[in-house]
Amino acid sequence: MKSTLNSRREWFKKSALAVGALAFTPKEVWSAAVDEAQFKNHKFLNNAYNSDFKEYTPPKFPDLSTVKARLVWNENPYGPSPKAAEAFQKAVFEGNHYSWSTLGKLVDKLAKKEGVSPENIMMGPGSSDLLEKTAMVYFKNGGNVISADPSYMSLVAVAKACGGAWKPVKLTKDYQHDLDAMEAAIDANTKLIYITNPNNPTATITDTKKLYDFCDRVSDNVPIFIDEAYMDLTDNGLADSMAPLVAKGKNVFVARTFSKIHGMAGIRVGYMLGNKDALKAINEVTRGGMGITGPSIAAASASLDDETFLESCKTKIAEARQFTFDLLDKKNIPYMPSQTNFVLFPIAMDGNEFLEKIYDKKIVVRVFKFWDQTWCRVSMGTMKEMKYFADALNEIIA
Repeated sequence: MKSTLNSRREWFKKSALAVGALAFTPKEVWSAAVDEAQFKNHKFLNNAYNSDFKEYTPPKFPDLSTVKARLVWNENPYGPSPKAAEAFQKAVFEGNHYSWSTLGKLVDKLAKKEGVSPENIMMGPGSSDLLEKTAMVYFKNGGNVISADPSYMSLVAVAKACGGAWKPVKLTKDYQHDLDAMEAAIDANTKLIYITNPNNPTATITDTKKLYDFCDRVSDNVPIFIDEAYMDLTDNGLADSMAPLVAKGKNVFVARTFSKIHGMAGIRVGYMLGNKDALKAINEVTRGGMGITGPSIAAASASLDDETFLESCKTKIAEARQFTFDLLDKKNIPYMPSQTNFVLFPIAMDGNEFLEKIYDKKIVVRVFKFWDQTWCRVSMGTMKEMKYFADALNEIIA
């Protein structure tokens, strides 16, 4: 198996896009596209199956019951855990009761796992819900948010909708967050710095020590939100998390989700760690725990205990990722050095044309348009699904 470092070297060696793409400024490319599409209607399913960042009229999306490989939404093809499913089913029969007591037990379990107090945890139906609620509170009176270009846009979109502004900062040439430039972008109106690590849609991770030092120092002046939805899937896992900063008392948020490694995207559970006073301010506006069902709580608690299943998922997803790297290497297609359950690579054809061709083969993936380049983002499925994808890609891109 090639190492992540070797994958990075292959990317830099083969990609002429690295210099050309980064020559564009965020406001010329990514930001403008978001203004045209994402902020007009940031409900992804209404402009989706194609790009969150450019208005397309995408080809007709296949009936999901007929597809051979569902590689579009970064889902875990192996989840949820059978133990989580069993717990969910049992809890349905107590669905006539409110679930505050069981939610409290889950919070206690998470607090122990994360090394924080229960007061440092806020629950929600998925982490995106918590990103958006944070944005609603922080930007109700304007201000600006600093984030990477490109990045996951949920928090930014809501900040804009509430009257805030976005200050995008390009990723570095090796696709990490440019922490020095982000710090330099802070002004008197900056309400929040938002960092997605690993990043989406690039799948790349930022150096842990540099990020920790940045958050430790800068959060004394500006709150920092770290979205770690994919952290469980990385080589080092939660050892690279910024959660210890919360325990240290820093004004840092860290978001987690059960949608990825836990395979519970449709069950909807997430949580964030944060300074207890900051979480209290958000809870005064909107109670995150109100959106989680009792069965979802039971499933999440059971999934946390099924470490064997989670480790098996991580291993198989890593194998599918390496299979994808090898496929792209053989085709001499550069790709970003992923540590997640998706891989991003450029395609030299119109996005809709590519989607029409791959949809016709009953394979569903995502296409993005940024840095004046069209990109395919393929989620990791089972090995059988990835072989279907390989066959399709080999036919579409000779």
